[in-house]
Amino acid sequence: MTAAIADERGVIVECPSCHQKNRVVYSRLRDTTRCAKCKTELANVGVPVEVSTTAEFDSLVSSADLPVVVDFWAPWCGPCRMVAPEIAKVAGRQAGKLLVVKVNTDQLEDLGNRLGIRSIPTMAVFNEGREIARTAGARPSSSRPARCPWSRTSA
Repeated sequence: MTAAIADERGVIVECPSCHQKNRVVYSRLRDTTRCAKCKTELANVGVPVEVSTTAEFDSLVSSADLPVVVDFWAPWCGPCRMVAPEIAKVAGRQAGKLLVVKVNTDQLEDLGNRLGIRSIPTMAVFNEGREIARTAGARPSSSRPARCPWSRTSA
């Protein structure tokens, strides 16, 4: 499962029928959308979304109409790589209910510093532009706090 790509206005998704790239704006992530070319209905974003700039992150969390679960990680971090498949499962199971975002703290050091990310992996939940929950470290899904949306997705 690969990650989706974001820009400052939305998530770029590929149509499964004609392979046209379509932008789903952050403020309409929960809406039913159709391919601009062939009009095929597009599924809700069900994979982690890679954020590559601080401006993209700021735009996403401030305008998303869904809660945003952010995975702060780095490529060299073993525990980060261990939790990545679980994070991807959450994205798939909760598509249309929340958006899962991945932020590489090596690439976006300024964002990590601004948000006070001191250890990785760190998962944070943003809703309506505000951080509402945070947990650090790789933990089994059974030990995640009940108030965090990703804790309710384990089977």
